[in-house]
Amino acid sequence: MHEPINITWLLTILDGSFSEIYFVDCVTLHFIQANHAALDNLQYTQEELKNLSPTDIAPQLTSSILTNLLEPLRQAHVPHVGFETLHQRRDGSTYPISFRLFHSPAENMPVFIAIGNDVSGAHATANALQLSEFRYRAIVSNIPGMVFQCLRTPDGTMTFPYVSERCEKVLGIKAKHLQANPELFMNLIMAEDVSGYLDTMIDSMQRQRTWNWQGRIWIEHWQDIKWISIRATPSQLAHDTTVWDGVITNITHTKLEEIEIKQSRAELLELSSHIQLVKEQERTNIAREIHDDLGGNLTAIKMALALLKRHIPDDDQKLLEKMRYIDDLTNRTIESVHRIASDLRPSILDFGIVAAIEWQAQEFEQHIGIPCQFSSTTDNISLNPDQATTLFRVFQEALTNISKHAQASQVTVELKQMGWNVMLSISDNGKGMEQSDRLKPNSFGLRGMLERVESLQGTLSITTEKNVGSFISIQIPLN
Repeated sequence: MHEPINITWLLTILDGSFSEIYFVDCVTLHFIQANHAALDNLQYTQEELKNLSPTDIAPQLTSSILTNLLEPLRQAHVPHVGFETLHQRRDGSTYPISFRLFHSPAENMPVFIAIGNDVSGAHATANALQLSEFRYRAIVSNIPGMVFQCLRTPDGTMTFPYVSERCEKVLGIKAKHLQANPELFMNLIMAEDVSGYLDTMIDSMQRQRTWNWQGRIWIEHWQDIKWISIRATPSQLAHDTTVWDGVITNITHTKLEEIEIKQSRAELLELSSHIQLVKEQERTNIAREIHDDLGGNLTAIKMALALLKRHIPDDDQKLLEKMRYIDDLTNRTIESVHRIASDLRPSILDFGIVAAIEWQAQEFEQHIGIPCQFSSTTDNISLNPDQATTLFRVFQEALTNISKHAQASQVTVELKQMGWNVMLSISDNGKGMEQSDRLKPNSFGLRGMLERVESLQGTLSITTEKNVGSFISIQIPLN
């Protein structure tokens, strides 16, 4: 059978094509000719291929399947037919190929023309994408939160191009419902938390920084309030559109524990403040009783001794010596009573906090031997008894710590009123305080100072530098 001229001429043109091109006899269904791309892929020569039919090189293509594919073309019902099969090379290896079949009804020799493309690369890409999708879904399914992608246009319109299946567990609504109605998310947020939500979102969008927000949502289906956390990374798209990729997590349990801890700490602080107040009141009562009762009794004893001494003969030296001993003992007891009463509740506080701090600084310098320079911006600062006592006690504790640990040679104290606050600062030139010293389990002095100040809604800060010294700043609001 002679090959028609038009086929040879056409193949000459198509030999440069990367697609596989076959001409098949409409009657015998054997190959008439194929271009170079087809021959190279199949590893057959032109002559070898002429003895084969499409079913010989395509194991999946049976005669009945081939007949069904070609029949619409024979009847001219369709202009072409497309299908995909597997080609087997001469060495037994296979590769997927996608075909489009055409019918050329030439009078001298009608033929079927098959144009095919190796889709191994496309299949490999599809498999890789599928594996990637499987991995992504596996990762998302194990994340304890709802993975989402949120898109915001310049006019403020929000959409959710992607929402993971955990949406319903976190927000109480199905993922498809949220994607169809993005405004549902905004409706969940408690009214008190909306402004914080919008502020953090806009800040993230403008500064292109991670979006972090924690807030409450009301879930109607559960009739419950939940705490959620949003953490998402923004990306800038065209036309000032921002897209966030992130995770929404239910943090209700953690947040409730945090609130409970804060409440417990506030209650402990309130209890500590109450204990300190009761203790100071008790100290004041005891100091008053010591001063009034013991002081009064000792004064009466002194007067009785003076009266008794007048009736003792001058020549009775033994009795006079005993009288002098009792009188000295009484004087020492009176001094002890004054000291104990002063320690319990310094009477100097009755003259104001400025006088009390100045007196304590002088006492520290006199008894410890470390120069203590005091200055105040005013002669009088009006404090209520609790504030004055607290500030004075904290000052005493600070001086005690300096005397015990600082190894300082100079202490500077400054008291000043700043608006509606009173500030006391104590600095020394000692060895400084290590961070570990503040965290010691038995550092009750520092902890007591902090609790006293916080009980008055004040602040206490400590800055220190090794071999330079420490600086303590106490600030208490005036009521």
